[in-house]
Amino acid sequence: MRPRRAVNKRNSYKMSIELNKVVSFHYTLSNADGDTIESSQGRDPMVYLHGAGNIIPGLEKEMAGKAVGDTFKATVEPAEAYGERSQDKLQRVSAKVFPNANKLRPGQMVRLQTKQGPVQAIIVKVGRFNIDIDANHPLAGQALTFDVEIVDVRDATEEEIAHRHVHGPGGVNH
Repeated sequence: MRPRRAVNKRNSYKMSIELNKVVSFHYTLSNADGDTIESSQGRDPMVYLHGAGNIIPGLEKEMAGKAVGDTFKATVEPAEAYGERSQDKLQRVSAKVFPNANKLRPGQMVRLQTKQGPVQAIIVKVGRFNIDIDANHPLAGQALTFDVEIVDVRDATEEEIAHRHVHGPGGVNH
């Protein structure tokens, strides 16, 4: 005789995280030094469509097979997170590209329009004619540790699957 699977609050069988499931989870993100970078605790949980590439690949892989109520810790290396830092993303750009170049300060985040679409970058140095930027993700090159609690798992709607993201609370409203 096969044992029965645990039942969640909705009186249905506990669903495992797999392709095309909508997953709600709480997390605390820490760096290699153990410093907390961000957390969803005290806020609404993060919601994503599993298999659609809506979260970093390493965390999505760790989520597979988990179910409501599961808690776990996962360390994700840079290659499976925001990538390694790239010298190619450190660039010198003409100050003419920025409408308010004289107001820019090092450390400031800016959004640039490129041929590949919009890119966020951090101002590194402001000169009279050129501005040095860093378009690496702020967490690039870092191993990240996630403390995760799975809050809910449900089937995605056909529309969510077609659009490749969650709709409604915690997702996108069209």
